[in-house]
Amino acid sequence: MENRFYNAFDEELLDPAQGVREGEYRTVFEINRDRIIHTSAFRRLQSKTQVFLSGEYDFYRTRLTHSIEVSQIGRSICAKLRRTSDLLGADYFIDPDLVEAACLAHDLGHPPFGHAGERTLHRLMRGYGGFEGNAQTLRMLTETIFSRQHSGMNPCRAFLDSTLKYKSLYSELSRPEHHFLYDPQHRWLDWVLGGRDFPLELPPGPARDGFRSIECQIMDWADDTAYSLNDIADGINAGFLTLETLERWGASQELSGDEADHLVRLLRSMREQRAEVRLRSRIGRFIDAASLELDVNFMSPHTNRYRYRLAVLEEAKREAKFYKRMALHLVFRSRQLQQLEAKCDRMLTMLFGALSDRYVTETAESQFRLLSEGEEAALAAASGDWERARLVCDVLSRMTDGAATRTWRRLFDADFRSLVDFS
Repeated sequence: MENRFYNAFDEELLDPAQGVREGEYRTVFEINRDRIIHTSAFRRLQSKTQVFLSGEYDFYRTRLTHSIEVSQIGRSICAKLRRTSDLLGADYFIDPDLVEAACLAHDLGHPPFGHAGERTLHRLMRGYGGFEGNAQTLRMLTETIFSRQHSGMNPCRAFLDSTLKYKSLYSELSRPEHHFLYDPQHRWLDWVLGGRDFPLELPPGPARDGFRSIECQIMDWADDTAYSLNDIADGINAGFLTLETLERWGASQELSGDEADHLVRLLRSMREQRAEVRLRSRIGRFIDAASLELDVNFMSPHTNRYRYRLAVLEEAKREAKFYKRMALHLVFRSRQLQQLEAKCDRMLTMLFGALSDRYVTETAESQFRLLSEGEEAALAAASGDWERARLVCDVLSRMTDGAATRTWRRLFDADFRSLVDFS
């Protein structure tokens, strides 16, 4: 049955010349989803930090398991909306394969060592247009994901738009610390919008970044649901969140009535050794909290993807925000994680410095071969410092936690003499 929710504008490919093969049994959304799953970039997420360094314990979430959980929640939101919203119907619905593709792809651009790695790369790349995990995802989908000869995955418009949480360019923001696209990516943004300019009421910054397709909104709430609840579960399993620390933290906070209730219930479930069961049950509540509303904006006449917005009950949003605050204070700002982040920052800084000295600056005289043949060929063909720095940043952001650590040891640890382990 044809889904009338989408039109030719939504399904248009970035490169129409490389169209869908004759006799293809999948929709373009299924093709985009399948291509993500079968990339090495997706597999690398299994060894990239979510909260705790990958490989430290086998039951903590990595970027890969997090992305899979987000995709399941995203599909469930689609199913819930299709069955309960009067605005949708049997042949008019938000495609779950498209939302799943967005959820699976949403963290592809994140570097090793989690948000600490993202902050470090942004600091190092400030003079070259910055670094941002979502912008890096867009770069991969449009330019680099399939080969080192700069070939993207030829996404359709609806899929590429579903990954665009932010739509402001680096140079448009006065203090771009996060939430931006790289300046050269204006061409992809222009294509996604069909060449239409943003109206005056959507200036660069939060107003523009909040302007998202319905699939992107679902992906974002699925992401919020997963990490706000699951970071707490991992924090409990890791011993960061104990009865004592939570009680002490709660006493130091000015909690609202709802927040105090959430804390009491969490403490009770921990005493009963049912904390993870309770947190999993909240996922269903957060899914149920989502509904669909009509919207009118400059894109709504052209695609149904902008005719609707996701409405989430305020109590669910407040609960998610409460758990995020708890994780920030007790896990991410803990002395143990801060020490690890300081070490990771130093490793990435040293790696970037070595590669920059060898490949970026015009005066570089070192002839040591530090990268693969394909990477060196791309750097040799680059037109200037900015492009070479971006390619070096690609190399580092592509690395897993383990690959970055091993590369650092080969370059800087005098006692590390392995000639075998080059992955």
